[in-house]
Amino acid sequence: MSRIPAAAGVFYEADPDKLRKELGRLLPAAQRKKKAPAKAVIVPHGGYIYSGEVAGETLARTEIPETVILLGPNHSTGLGAPLAVSNEDWETPLGTVPLAKELAAALVKGSKLFKSDNTAHLREHALEVQLPFLQHLQKKLRIVPVSISRLPLPQCRQAGMDLAQVIKNHAKPVLLVVSTDMSHHEPRAVVSEKDQLALGDILSLDPASLYRTVLTKRISMCGVTPVTIALFAALELGAERAALIRHTDSGYVSGDAQRVVGYAGLVVR
Repeated sequence: MSRIPAAAGVFYEADPDKLRKELGRLLPAAQRKKKAPAKAVIVPHGGYIYSGEVAGETLARTEIPETVILLGPNHSTGLGAPLAVSNEDWETPLGTVPLAKELAAALVKGSKLFKSDNTAHLREHALEVQLPFLQHLQKKLRIVPVSISRLPLPQCRQAGMDLAQVIKNHAKPVLLVVSTDMSHHEPRAVVSEKDQLALGDILSLDPASLYRTVLTKRISMCGVTPVTIALFAALELGAERAALIRHTDSGYVSGDAQRVVGYAGLVVR
């Protein structure tokens, strides 16, 4: 069984040839940059017309190994476990992306929090929109997709520790690709101010502060839980620094600066 795309034709091109052309437009400048290994990358999941350049530039600056764990938010569909690990291959217009079966099984077996569950992924777009980029950059790609609901901070910390241990035990390199947009549907000045607060905590590699900042400042960062978990994991894996590749918002495309969504791309090494 394979997961059928839910976002093709909506967030990105459904036609394979048009999608390849779109990726060629979003990736070429960034592909000339020097690539380096990373513990994690953080990328947006808006429609490619709005956030594709940020995602493309961020991913193309990173050495993409054959195995990627995808972490993204469950956008309140009410479906699935809080930490839902897919156990299926995933289809995109560019072909099938196989599940990294042993790694997915090890994550579920090695943690009381992660559960094998496909239902949380049925209508979600946050992880799917990253796959064409990753397929383009790594022809032997295998994935472990994890859809994540809001969790208390102690569970985020434990999930990060569990994730790091599974990655340490894996024989080959593993990259965490974390999918999130930043502040939603507020004027540009407000979005910029709020986003800078959250980005400051990410750049400081401070997951607990990020979690508290988003909560207390009422920042509508949909993927705060996946990012928090990924930062805990990255620190356990020896991460020393984070870099902001690009930050922008949807208003630069839509022309509406009064109701924008923030997009940011970061690399954690």
